[in-house]
Amino acid sequence: MRPSLRTLVCILFLGLAACASQAPKPPARNTYSPLVLISIDGFRADYFDRGLTPTLATLAKDGVHAQAMRSSFPTLTFPNHYTIVTGLYPDHHGIVNNRFLDPVSGKPFVYNKPETTSDPAWWGGEPIWVAAERQGKHAATMFWPGSDVAIDNVRPSEWMQFDKNKTPNDRVDQALGWFDLPPPQRPDFFTLYFETVDHEGHEHGPDSAEVNSALTQIDSALARLVDGLKQRGIADSTNIVIVSDHGMTAAGKDKSIVLDRIVDMSKISVVNTGVVAGLAAQPGQEAAVEKKLLAPQDHMRCWRKTEIPARLHYGTNSRIPPLLCLANDGWVITTQQYLDDPKHHFSHGEHGYDNDDPKMQALFIAHGPAFKRGLMVPEFDNVDVYPLLAHLLGIKPAANDGDFKVTQGMLR
Repeated sequence: MRPSLRTLVCILFLGLAACASQAPKPPARNTYSPLVLISIDGFRADYFDRGLTPTLATLAKDGVHAQAMRSSFPTLTFPNHYTIVTGLYPDHHGIVNNRFLDPVSGKPFVYNKPETTSDPAWWGGEPIWVAAERQGKHAATMFWPGSDVAIDNVRPSEWMQFDKNKTPNDRVDQALGWFDLPPPQRPDFFTLYFETVDHEGHEHGPDSAEVNSALTQIDSALARLVDGLKQRGIADSTNIVIVSDHGMTAAGKDKSIVLDRIVDMSKISVVNTGVVAGLAAQPGQEAAVEKKLLAPQDHMRCWRKTEIPARLHYGTNSRIPPLLCLANDGWVITTQQYLDDPKHHFSHGEHGYDNDDPKMQALFIAHGPAFKRGLMVPEFDNVDVYPLLAHLLGIKPAANDGDFKVTQGMLR
């Protein structure tokens, strides 16, 4: 290529070295590499095979896809979401169920009542957004259980109170807006949470047309996110980790286990019911209650909390009642009092069951510059997600139950 007249004049009067120093510099490489953690609540691992989620399929094909991710026990929403961001089993972080009691104060934790969940005393461990903020990073959370609580007096730089009326597209647009903040304020870590698939699974069952419609809707929202990243020129530098908290199985009123038909209700205190029931014998009634509940049952298993199988990593936390009963697949534990309530409701889909149940298997897909392409990995535990997130963010992880070696092979 012949030098331009301007270049010749520059060389003639200033010299070659000086002209080189004045030459236009190539554009700086984009060093902004954010991490986006996305939860599709209730996305059973095999929903992916329905062919209704082309955006997820593309991300999986160009990234890492696990055959499944094993949820922590109990396979419920709040315990597992908090496990994913702390790397701690529910037994260790303290969110042991969606509903439970503090054994000292007697106060209830109810997952859908902000007046209880907003108390930081419930939330143990250090969630990833707290670790990020403390180590000089910025976090932005769009609806993740616990992210609207001042845990250890720390909140994400950007966060919003959960609003079920905020559509999936609205949530994506809000997250994209955070990408547009000035560089000093721009978050390094983002969360996005979608509950539609879980909601439709409960209301209509996992094999319903409504669940399929929800899968399509959320996949469309993910496509909107990917397009937004491309428009901002950061799609190739953004790492995306997509998970779910648990699966879903068909259920219904015809699969009810009524405690009154097994044990004298005057002899027990019912802490919670559902797929997992927490019970306590009245003082002096322990032997009589245990004789009834610990006997073989047709559709559930019961244990003393000290004898829960070790593989479930559950039973040492003081918030777990002395007796635990777990329903078999599709069954729910209830009481006659609940059945007699004219407003009682039974879901057509349920979760919370044994985490070895294939129907409780969760989703895991990872995509971005940090990850290998076209890699399928075997099932792994969701406690192992946290050390991976910490590595991607370049922060020191808090003490956790996960193992980075499990996910290290996913990385380039």
